[in-house]
Amino acid sequence: MPHPHLTLDRRSFLRGVGAATASLALPGALSDLAAETSTGVPRRKFGKTKETVSIIGVGGHTLATAKDEAESIRIVHEAIDQGINFMDNAWEYHDGRSEEVMGKALAGGWRDKTFLMTKVCTHGKGKDLAMKMLEESLKRLQTDHLDLWMIHQLDTQEQVTAAFAPGGAVEALDAARKQGKIRYVGFTGHADPDVHLAMLAHDYAWDAVLMPINSFEANRTGFRTRVLPEVAKRGVAGLGIKSLGGNGKVVKDGKFTAEQCIRFALTQPLTVQIVGMNSVEQLRANLQIARNFKPMTAAELEQLTARAATLDDPARYCCYRQPGYADGHTLLG
Repeated sequence: MPHPHLTLDRRSFLRGVGAATASLALPGALSDLAAETSTGVPRRKFGKTKETVSIIGVGGHTLATAKDEAESIRIVHEAIDQGINFMDNAWEYHDGRSEEVMGKALAGGWRDKTFLMTKVCTHGKGKDLAMKMLEESLKRLQTDHLDLWMIHQLDTQEQVTAAFAPGGAVEALDAARKQGKIRYVGFTGHADPDVHLAMLAHDYAWDAVLMPINSFEANRTGFRTRVLPEVAKRGVAGLGIKSLGGNGKVVKDGKFTAEQCIRFALTQPLTVQIVGMNSVEQLRANLQIARNFKPMTAAELEQLTARAATLDDPARYCCYRQPGYADGHTLLG
C-alpha cells in the first residue's frame, strides 16, 4: 500500500510540476557564489554571518560506512585539502561511531580547517538530555566547540511545542551558546514542511535550517517550494540533504545521474548540499560536480521535475517519506 504522503493523482501531479518549477526564480544566493581560489570548489555565505562554506558538505552517517576507518579518515582529509570545509554529523549516527571516526579524522589540526556541525537527538525530550548529548558529541569529535548545533529530526507539531517549552531543547541551544560550546544553531526535519514553518513562526534567531531538497518528491508543495523560500527570505542558511532521495536508487536504477540530482539541488537558494560518500572515488566525483557547477536554467529545472513526475514508484526514490523512516538508516544522498 502506498504511503499517504506519496498518493497523488499522476495527471494532477504533472500539472503541478510546471507551476512549481515556474515559481522557482534562480536563487539570489547564487550571487554570493565564489570559488575557493586554490581548489576551485565554490563557497557560499553562511546566512547572515561572515562565514563562507563549501557548496557541498561531507555527510557524517555515510562516512562511517566506508570499507574501513582509514578510508573514512582519508575521505575527510582529501575533502578538506580539495576545498570542502563543511562537515556534517549527528549524535546518534551509528550509535556515536560516526562522530568518533570524524573526530579521529579532525585531530591533529584538521578541525581548525572545517565548519563542523552535529545534531542533538533528543526527539522531544528536553534541555538536560540535550546538554549531556552535547558533551558526548564534543568528546567524540575531539573538539571544544561546534560551529553549528542543530535540533535533529523534528517530525511533529508536538515536538515543536516541546522544543520551545520551559526546559526544552531550545533552552539547551541558548545555554550552550552562552558557554561558548557552540557558535550557531539550527534544526532539521524530513517528514512535514508544516513542522519547519511552525519552528520558523516562533521567530527564534535560527542560523540554519536543514531539509530534503530534490527534484522527485511526490509532493511538489513541500520543502523546496514552501520552506526554502521562507528560509531564504529570513536570511537563514538553508542546508539541503537527500538530493538522491536518501538511498541513491534513482541513480542505481539509471533514472538520473548523481550530477543531475546534485546540480538540481545546488541551483536552489541553498547554502550547502550535504552529500553522502563512503569512498575516495565518490568524493572525487562530487568534487568535480562542485567545481563544474553551473545553475540549471528554468527550462532544465522544469524538464527534470517533469521527468521525476513520471517515476513509476516514487516511494522507492524518497526513502524518508516511507512509514517508520528514521534518519541515518540509508547510505547515500
